[in-house]
Amino acid sequence: MRPDIVQHSTQRILVLDGAMGTMIQRHALGEADFRGDRFANHPSPLKGNNDLLALTRPDILRGIHDEYFEAGADIVETNTFSSTTIAQADYGLESAVWDLNVASAEIARASADAWTAKTPDQPRFVAGSVGPTNRTASIRPDGNDPGYRAVTFGDLVKAYSAQMEALMVGGVDTLLIETVFDTLNAKAALFAAEEAFDRQGRRLPIMVSGTITDASGRTLSGQTAEAFCVSMSHAPLFSIG
Repeated sequence: MRPDIVQHSTQRILVLDGAMGTMIQRHALGEADFRGDRFANHPSPLKGNNDLLALTRPDILRGIHDEYFEAGADIVETNTFSSTTIAQADYGLESAVWDLNVASAEIARASADAWTAKTPDQPRFVAGSVGPTNRTASIRPDGNDPGYRAVTFGDLVKAYSAQMEALMVGGVDTLLIETVFDTLNAKAALFAAEEAFDRQGRRLPIMVSGTITDASGRTLSGQTAEAFCVSMSHAPLFSIG
């Protein structure tokens, strides 16, 4: 049976890995690395779409996960920060989202299991990274149209729920709703998690990580850290930061 992340968190401090994007940049990848065979004829440029590497260069992601575990991390994040239909629409790759999430989760899972086998007294875990998307549900993008929003709560729920279910199928131990700049987006993600749990017939712990955007100490949608925590407190969270 796979180790339980919540149980182990009561016994010792669990260390999360570091940034994925900067680790990927060290490899100086070109367009061909992102295209691979599957996307060789895709009509738009794909360089910089790091999430695609789960399908085109899984060796790089596995190496990064292994490096973090070797350095002592207990938890690694999947390379799925932008693996929603909303974010992948910029590249015309909405249809690849399920595969991106499942593959990325499986890569991280394989690394975690291998390191758990090496150090059974320090089991390793996988957090399914759920990024904020590139849309905001509570801030208007057009100053001339105060009522307009680029995305709806329902749009976000649909995108997040599909991503979360794929991450669960891929084998993550927890869901990490991360880099939250808009609390309404995060609330949509929490709602989506419940939908994914219902469809999968099981629950996972949920982690939330907010982002303070500048010296004001507030999120982009205007909340202080304390207010953000209060806004998330209705959910049974494993962690918030």
